[in-house]
Amino acid sequence: MREPVELATCYRLLNHGPTVLVSAAHGGRRNIMAAAWSMPLDFDPPKVAVVIDKSTVTRGLVEGAGSFALNVPTRAQAEATLAVGGLSAAALPPGQDKFEAFGLARFEASRIEAPLLEGCAAWLECRLLPEPHIQQQYDLFLGEVVAAWADPRLFANGHWRDEAADPAQRTLHYVAGGRFFSTGEPFDAKALPLR
Repeated sequence: MREPVELATCYRLLNHGPTVLVSAAHGGRRNIMAAAWSMPLDFDPPKVAVVIDKSTVTRGLVEGAGSFALNVPTRAQAEATLAVGGLSAAALPPGQDKFEAFGLARFEASRIEAPLLEGCAAWLECRLLPEPHIQQQYDLFLGEVVAAWADPRLFANGHWRDEAADPAQRTLHYVAGGRFFSTGEPFDAKALPLR
């Protein structure tokens, strides 16, 4: 069974990878924003891609610093994710950022200037790989991961943990309109045999 999907909403068919929070800092300013469009690009060195709209304060910080962080929030952080994704830092009083405005705890990154959000499942510190054409044309930013961290209760030995995590600690997957899915129960499968 199938039915057509309007092209204006077809991105939602692929848009349920983990939501990330992009944080950046430059020139004494810092910010954090939600991004549903991110993905890994390469293994060695590890690279990622993320869409950062021209209208965001975060974009200017990323371009100025030449770095950014991808914070992978948990279900417990869904309200904070909606809050930082639904408010432009440009709307805040001068000198205030979203970390302060929403009371978000943070800690320092090891290799970049961007602050990292406390309580996430994982954090990736990224050096910007400048690609002016795709940044301007498509709002697509590429980064080389220079440091990565994870909550060992959720990710260990290179894999997401198989044990059923506390539902509040599962990663978020945005599907539009303020609605999320969170990761569910793990299961194993076997490939179909050749005929």
